[in-house]
Amino acid sequence: MRNLRASGLIIYRIVSSEIEYLLLQTAYGHHHWTPPKGHVDPGESDMETALRETEEEAGLKGNHLQIMEDFKKELRYEVNQKPKTVIYWPAKLVDPNLAVKLSEEHKDFKWVKLEEACQLVEYADLQSVLRDCEAFLKTAHKIAFPSNIGALQATR
Repeated sequence: MRNLRASGLIIYRIVSSEIEYLLLQTAYGHHHWTPPKGHVDPGESDMETALRETEEEAGLKGNHLQIMEDFKKELRYEVNQKPKTVIYWPAKLVDPNLAVKLSEEHKDFKWVKLEEACQLVEYADLQSVLRDCEAFLKTAHKIAFPSNIGALQATR
């Protein structure tokens, strides 16, 4: 049985010192919300797929993004009784005002803070990835946001 493989980017931007995540609503099925992602094509690396899918689905190119390659999360689950692996990396949108251009695969998009993102994505494993991503951004990169300024000052 062939393992399905996909990859994507957890696109975020900083607005008023807050992290906002880009979620896309699919135009098919039960219209679930997800970061940009898609199936890895033959001969393509996971990162090449993530960049291609982000450009196809949201109109955001690699030069619009700062990818955090030192944080990588893998999800494993079954789709139609086949194992699937999805890999995500966080990527900061360099210009937070850059317009998102949806493909026909999606009907809507939202920029949302962590808690709303977790409500929209529905799946516990993806919620966990989003929470881990936010913790990584706030600690490993010492990004000062209102919710962790006190903790950062205590470490100096």
